[in-house]
Amino acid sequence: MCSDRVRLFQTLPHACGYYDDRTAQNLVVDPGAPNLDRLYGGALAKGFRRAGGHLYLPRCSECQACVPCRIDVERFVPDRAQRRCLKRNADLAVAETMPGYTDERHDLYASYLHARHSGGGMDGADADDFQRFLVAPWSPTVFLEFRREERLLGVAVTDLCIGGASAVYTFFDPDESPRSLGTFGILQQIELAKRRGIPFLYLGFWIEGHPKMDYKSRFHALEVRRNGQWVDMAAR
Repeated sequence: MCSDRVRLFQTLPHACGYYDDRTAQNLVVDPGAPNLDRLYGGALAKGFRRAGGHLYLPRCSECQACVPCRIDVERFVPDRAQRRCLKRNADLAVAETMPGYTDERHDLYASYLHARHSGGGMDGADADDFQRFLVAPWSPTVFLEFRREERLLGVAVTDLCIGGASAVYTFFDPDESPRSLGTFGILQQIELAKRRGIPFLYLGFWIEGHPKMDYKSRFHALEVRRNGQWVDMAAR
């Protein structure tokens, strides 16, 4: 993806979603570009991330805390805690399903947001918000559903490009926290990428020491993007 082939815009400063005392800006691929589906894989490799119909990359003048990260799927080996997570959830059925709104999914999404992001502006998401945030007309998206018998416990929203899969968002039943369904979702997305022959699973951005983002460093074979290059986190 090159800037002479597609327009890039920089947003105005806005409140940072991770630090109350900081502002943020994003670099955004022209959302009106007619070939976003073809640009997407290359954008992932450059560190961009999808939210709704937008591809963005943090570009803040005074902060570089957000670091793009991805898992090398072939090199990944689950650690002891992740193996326990898989065993704990062995009773769940995992299925690749078509993306989009259903009442069942929205009810689960609303419960998750109310429990995890109450008062943050997301917890009043209606059907349009659900659809607008999680899918785009051009995105190659699947919903990985986790069910115990017939009950939906979690959904891992996953985009699938030839060069990489992207873990867009995972939501789950907040009453099932002991299952560690967030971790389970990433492990299932890794398996999905393996089945499809996709080399990387992109996890968005890692922020060292941040309680909501540092969990990503617990995944083996994690690479981070620094100075325009992907490097093994263990070698940084």
